[in-house]
Amino acid sequence: MRQEVLTGPERRRRWSVDEKVQILAEAEVEGSRVANIARRHDITRQHIYQWRRELRDKGLLPLAPPVFLPVELASEIPCRNRVDGDAAREHHVEIGLRNGRTVRITADVPDSVLHRMIRIAEAS
Repeated sequence: MRQEVLTGPERRRRWSVDEKVQILAEAEVEGSRVANIARRHDITRQHIYQWRRELRDKGLLPLAPPVFLPVELASEIPCRNRVDGDAAREHHVEIGLRNGRTVRITADVPDSVLHRMIRIAEAS
């Protein structure tokens, strides 16, 4: 195990923006694990998450480009009878998120509500 002894009045290490960006780039590689990268650089996982948020807020970290995902059209799903007794079917949308969760809504949900639901499902 490697240990670094800091001497002098400054007891904390300082990381330059370039060093942070380099470490964050390692974390973005497909199949990499944040814990392994943090251990390799002798930092905590929280540093990586904090730096990512900090640099994105400052506009120093490029946002991931949007990715187009395949869409499957399913047959209509029957829903419960409406109040008026009509057995009509509504159009449903099912969105699979990167974290494995699925958001199911009716197609007439406003975009602002849908955006918020997706953010909540990805955050929790």
